[in-house]
Amino acid sequence: MITNKLIKQGIDYILQHLEEEISIDDVANHCHFSKYYFSRIFKAETGESIYGFIKRLRMEQSAVRLKLEKDKSITDIGVNYGYSSSNYSSVFKKHHRLSPVEFRKGVDVTYIIHPFYPNNLARFQSFEEYDQQITIKELPDFVVIYERHIGNYIELDKNWREFTEKYKDYFREDTLLIERFYDDPAITRVEQCLYDICMTVDENCSMDNVITIPGGKFVIYRFDGLIKDIFIAFQGVFNIWLADSGYEMDERYGLDIYRDIDRANMHVVMDLCIPIK
Repeated sequence: MITNKLIKQGIDYILQHLEEEISIDDVANHCHFSKYYFSRIFKAETGESIYGFIKRLRMEQSAVRLKLEKDKSITDIGVNYGYSSSNYSSVFKKHHRLSPVEFRKGVDVTYIIHPFYPNNLARFQSFEEYDQQITIKELPDFVVIYERHIGNYIELDKNWREFTEKYKDYFREDTLLIERFYDDPAITRVEQCLYDICMTVDENCSMDNVITIPGGKFVIYRFDGLIKDIFIAFQGVFNIWLADSGYEMDERYGLDIYRDIDRANMHVVMDLCIPIK
């Protein structure tokens, strides 16, 4: 878990300016520290240098764009992240071990290897099957207590148990448990996935780790199944439905809103919420 408030602020700044020319100085200045001190505590907290973190996120977010924005040229996507055509292809291949062209060709498949259960294949439904379970809604802003993690989603259940026990006194009848995700685990290495676990609270809550998650227009897919199959549903909605839906993903990040959790049977009902323009 990332406990340093300033590191979380630095990560937020990077996420908000990922398509801009941001430097280590920019991030450190935003957090009101010298770049040498901030670079040291950033690496101690995240395991990565600021430069390495920015570069990795650019490569991974550009891969998401390649997956979803099929009509946009590879060159244009690379330029959005500050790369020339030839440089983007070279850096992308070094990071992903595939060229952007090879990566994009690999998206149009009916299954992928499951990153959390490598011996299993994640098989997708058809566009029409996903479409039957999808609605478009305006969601409100959510005021939440949150904790930020970088790590394997396999640890999510343990993290949720500790989180809900720590903040049990803040539960109300209408409390929602929300996970905010920043990465695609089919692209990001499983040990480097960035996510927030949150619970809604009263707007007057005085805790230090309270933020507002902006609402807006979302694609909402209702998942009702085994916890181990969440990844398959997530990838199917992105790879099959969203890529061919005509909708464009917004700069806001996705949410999982938990509606019912049956840990004894490893079953969950949740809304996968994808921000759209």
